[in-house]
Amino acid sequence: MQLILLHDVENVGLRGDVVDVARGYARNFLLPRRLAEEATPSRLSELEKHESHRARHEAATTDQAQEIQGVLEQAELRFEMKAGPTGSLFGSVTATDIADELWEKHKVRIDRRKIELQSPIKRVGRYAIPVAIFEDVRADVATLVVPEGGELPPEEPEEPVEAEVEEQAGEPVDETSELAEEPAET
Repeated sequence: MQLILLHDVENVGLRGDVVDVARGYARNFLLPRRLAEEATPSRLSELEKHESHRARHEAATTDQAQEIQGVLEQAELRFEMKAGPTGSLFGSVTATDIADELWEKHKVRIDRRKIELQSPIKRVGRYAIPVAIFEDVRADVATLVVPEGGELPPEEPEEPVEAEVEEQAGEPVDETSELAEEPAET
């Protein structure tokens, strides 16, 4: 059965994809939860029209792409997510979420397929997400995933404290010379 996904569904597809799934999976899981809708010919043509309209708003030339690159490199996205005490998220941040946030905060339209996210972000932290804007134009978008109602810990110093301890421990102390300088009592 062909469906159009209304939300990202793990191991099935991303929002806006036309997927072919088993009839029972569609009837018992996807359709009741409003994660997808049936792919009728009219809905498919509407989706195609929407995709072509969206393509017109994306970069058409290298100059436009370089302007967008400048905006994206200055942008910092922030996602507040529910997280456990170990920093793992209850949910994830996907390419679709990043594309939506870029549009809402910076009015830059990027197709979610151009966001080179290997897998959804499932941990709290700082990320540099690569985005392919045009043929040879790429940008890294700074992304913060923070726990809901909290803050990220400060960034780690470049040189860990252990290295300083090792440096101090590496200096030999000559105890025999100290003993030799003291006068011997007889």
